[in-house]
Amino acid sequence: QVQLVESGGGLVQAGGSLRLSCAASGRTDYAMGWFRQAPEKEREFVASISWSGSSTYYADSVKGRFTISRDNAKNTAYLQMNSLKPEDTAVYYCAKSKNTWLRNFMRDIDGWGQGTQVTVSS
Repeated sequence: QVQLVESGGGLVQAGGSLRLSCAASGRTDYAMGWFRQAPEKEREFVASISWSGSSTYYADSVKGRFTISRDNAKNTAYLQMNSLKPEDTAVYYCAKSKNTWLRNFMRDIDGWGQGTQVTVSS
C-alpha cells in the first residue's frame, strides 16, 4: 500500500512563499493532487498532476500563484505556493489516484496523506 507523507508547511506572512512536498512510498505510476481544508470548511481541491507531469489542473482560486510538479525519480510531488494570502490558511493534503491520468481524478482518489498546516498571517 502506498503511503503519502506531506512536509513543508509552516507560518508565512501574506505575499510570501512556501513549497510543500509529498513523499510517496512504493510505486509512483499514478496521478497526484493537493487539497486543503480550512477550519469549519469542507476539503477543497487545489491542484492535480498526471503521472507523466504533462497535464496539470488548478482551482481558480490558486491559478497563477501555485504550481504543482513532481519528480518521479524521487517519488515526490510538490506544490510551490507564491503570493500567499490569509485565505490560503488551511491544512494541505496530498492525494493519489488509482490511475495515471487526470480525467475523473476526484472519483479515482484512493489514498491520502496526513496533512500539513499552512498558516498565512496578514
